[in-house]
Amino acid sequence: MGRGFGVMLAGTAVLLVVSVAAAQMGGGTNGGRGGGMMGTETGKSPAPEITAEQAQKAATEYARQYLPGFTVKRTAPLTGTHLTMYEAELTGPGGATRVVHVNAWGTVMPFGGSRTR
Repeated sequence: MGRGFGVMLAGTAVLLVVSVAAAQMGGGTNGGRGGGMMGTETGKSPAPEITAEQAQKAATEYARQYLPGFTVKRTAPLTGTHLTMYEAELTGPGGATRVVHVNAWGTVMPFGGSRTR
């Protein structure tokens, strides 16, 4: 009985190690297609990157909605990673300047606070 229990315990330990390794490698519920939040669980590729014109339009809409009186002075691409983001400089009343970032899919995020010259 002691030998049978030892074999059963060893088999259980091997099964546990294999299960943990499979979970860490992403072989869980999505069939091994990668893991984590950035995996391709749905099998679809992300939306295509926006253009400079679309980034300008997104920044202009953001200014119209959240920063009345501000206009987009310039938009510049931010490269260095595998995706292109954009930085838009907004100018407003009294010489105030704001900077927003537009990610590769068109989401606008404020960057820093207000600056006056």
